[in-house]
Amino acid sequence: MNEDFARFDLTAAMRDLESRKPWPSARQAKTLLNRNGLRLVLITMESGATLNEHQADGPITVQVLRGEIRFRAQEQDHSLRAGELLTLGRSIRHAVMSVTDSAFLLTISLPDVKDSPA
Repeated sequence: MNEDFARFDLTAAMRDLESRKPWPSARQAKTLLNRNGLRLVLITMESGATLNEHQADGPITVQVLRGEIRFRAQEQDHSLRAGELLTLGRSIRHAVMSVTDSAFLLTISLPDVKDSPA
């Protein structure tokens, strides 16, 4: 894969994750890219599955590809359906619950250690 270019078939990646059912935790994730401070993770969840409260070291986006999730951050619930996108600043604690069988693309922009002050 070229360092400056990457292409992903999200439909095929979702099918691949679905083919691995049953999932021990009612969810499955696949890291599609992890380089140059950018991480792309495809996450599939069965209805009722949760990701407990956590935080990321950089800002994130959550793009729902299938189904519906409930995203909780800063004491507010956000219902997100397929085709919707949410952004969240760095280090904000959040949790996710799948309302229906769902899939979403998580993008994390991690701090570039080269740009950090010494």
